[in-house]
Amino acid sequence: MSIIAQQRSQVESLSEAMLNALPNPVILIGQEGKVVDANIAAESFFEASLQHLKRMSFKDLVPFGSPLLELIEQVKASGSAVNEYKVDLSTPRIGVDRQVDIHVAPLPERPGHIMVMLQGRSIADKMDRQLTHRSAARSVTALAAMLAHEIKNPLSGIRGAAQLLEQAAPPEDRTLTRLICDEADRIVTLVDRMEVFGDERPVARGAVNIHSVLDHVRRLAQSGFARNIKFIEDYDPSLPPVLANQDQLIQVFLNLVKNAAEAVVDVEEPEISLTTAFRPGVRLSVPGKAARVSLPLEFCVKDNGPGVPEDLLPNLFDPFVTTKPTGSGLGLALVAKIVGDHGGIIECESQPRKTVFRVLLPMFHPTKNQTEEAESGTASQRDGAK
Repeated sequence: MSIIAQQRSQVESLSEAMLNALPNPVILIGQEGKVVDANIAAESFFEASLQHLKRMSFKDLVPFGSPLLELIEQVKASGSAVNEYKVDLSTPRIGVDRQVDIHVAPLPERPGHIMVMLQGRSIADKMDRQLTHRSAARSVTALAAMLAHEIKNPLSGIRGAAQLLEQAAPPEDRTLTRLICDEADRIVTLVDRMEVFGDERPVARGAVNIHSVLDHVRRLAQSGFARNIKFIEDYDPSLPPVLANQDQLIQVFLNLVKNAAEAVVDVEEPEISLTTAFRPGVRLSVPGKAARVSLPLEFCVKDNGPGVPEDLLPNLFDPFVTTKPTGSGLGLALVAKIVGDHGGIIECESQPRKTVFRVLLPMFHPTKNQTEEAESGTASQRDGAK
């Protein structure tokens, strides 16, 4: 092999290595619309090997009538690159809710060939949802403080007056006075629940074993409201501790499991899955911290119910949004507040027979004092064993 050929081969190998190192899917499309080449990220995105992709036309990989196909034709006609944002590429093959930013460019070295690069919007959308959930929580906090002050005090006067009237009222009118008392009590109960949102006191947080939390929640659920539901546990045993308050995490996942149990009540074979995994790469800004915080710990509650109505999904964590006829719509808003207070995010993906609530939280990093105490305790144990 000549020196020039060797250099060319080395350049091609390096180019291929660089292409496969990219985290974004990149596909090269030939003159007849066939897939000519693709990197590893593209194989993962379309859930097909390179050999399989090369046997397919690109239009068979994307939804029918996708704007991406028009962009490719536009680039062929103009010879210049174009960008498009928030394009939906959802298909049964690659799943639902797959929105991407697209960069389409011609390849001058190979006339008629088009390069397509996709960038998933999941991270950006998670950041947007995080800010939305926190904004909703702040709105509920202000509303709770106002309700507690402006409603509970006059309600006690109304209830007291109704009790006095009941003593002198004839039997046929006592039903009405009792109704006034019951409704006043019901409003007070609702306000008491909302006062939880107004509690801004810092909570003690430390290293929490999420598997202990999920096991406790599962046992509570199976002894009560989820007695006849099959639970599936898929845990990563090597997961590090999460930085959290254990009682509040129990409240979060008990609420999510209760929602899942209510969603599968009419399903023939109801199932709830609890999963944990380590997902590096998500870094978000947290109020009060200058540095961006990594959220590598992923905890999911999945059910095989009918799914969340599409029109409710964008506002699912807002207060008073509920699919239950008798629900107050405060449960998921409280969950979003607690997760946000922990510096994490929560999101929901839903389709028939598969609804997933995904919680992303930071891992526990021991301080210098805690590390020294742990090392001191280990040394003491070794000394005692001698």
